[in-house]
Amino acid sequence: MRSGIDAIPGVLRTIGELRDIPGPVFLAIGVFDGLHLGHQAVIRRALEAARRDKGTAVVVTFDPHPVRVLRPEQAPRLLTSTAHKLRLIRDLGVSHQLLIHFDHSFAATPPEEFIRALASASQPLREICVGFEWSFGKGRAGNLALLERLGEELDFAEVGVPAVEMDGEIISSTLIRRAVEAGDLARAARLLGREFTILGTVVEGDRVGRTLGYPTANLSAHNEQYPPNGVYAIEARRGIRTLPGVANIGVRPTVKHAGGTRLLEVHLFDFDEAIYGEDLEITFRKFLRPEQKFTSLEELRQQIERDAAQARVVLGIAH
Repeated sequence: MRSGIDAIPGVLRTIGELRDIPGPVFLAIGVFDGLHLGHQAVIRRALEAARRDKGTAVVVTFDPHPVRVLRPEQAPRLLTSTAHKLRLIRDLGVSHQLLIHFDHSFAATPPEEFIRALASASQPLREICVGFEWSFGKGRAGNLALLERLGEELDFAEVGVPAVEMDGEIISSTLIRRAVEAGDLARAARLLGREFTILGTVVEGDRVGRTLGYPTANLSAHNEQYPPNGVYAIEARRGIRTLPGVANIGVRPTVKHAGGTRLLEVHLFDFDEAIYGEDLEITFRKFLRPEQKFTSLEELRQQIERDAAQARVVLGIAH
């Protein structure tokens, strides 16, 4: 089974590939980390316009995050990896996405040149939809005023979608990162318009869980923003299946591992299939307890047994 970006259909890698997309074309452009309610408003605007005019909506986004290239010391912890973001965008009903590789060469592209390339490749370009205050291109010189001027010349409409507010604050990826970091996943979900999830690829671990009677799927998480360390009742999405389980986020103080980095380990209930190399998307249903150090593996095993029983109750699963 393919994982990552390669598993997502409809991903274009070059602007020239827009020539193969049935027009008229409606573009939604942005970084869209987290795909929160504000981002969704931009994308849904393009989708609705495309449906109305029997055209095609295409979301244009970037990899890696531009700040990571331009100001790496200020780069935020990502709410969604590129693969995760593309999956979420597709779940909104978007059939085509243009993923532009962001590097210093692309960053030096004058914004007018970028827009002209999009317009030239689209057959035809009918609309560009962005966040109201979005800026782009060399020196961040691209803005709604430039889009309006080029739209008049090249015959496309520009739409600046207003920011979305909640509880008197503008929804932003920064607000959501803070909520996740604090463990307030309910607030994060409200701001996201969906539950906070982590997408990861199953990798081979040291099999300690198996020796304790609780085999775990070790996830190489694509996300960078984690909830607090601890044990959670979770559900794992594997393709179209949803698998219940229990997960631990942390450094495993009882069983040391190389590097001492945070790990995400998932035990799936009543499941015994080989899934190495596959992607799982984890939804955290309830925080059960903080991570702790035990005096022995047997003490750890007994606690995992209690955690699993508690998670089954939370998830409404009979043992």
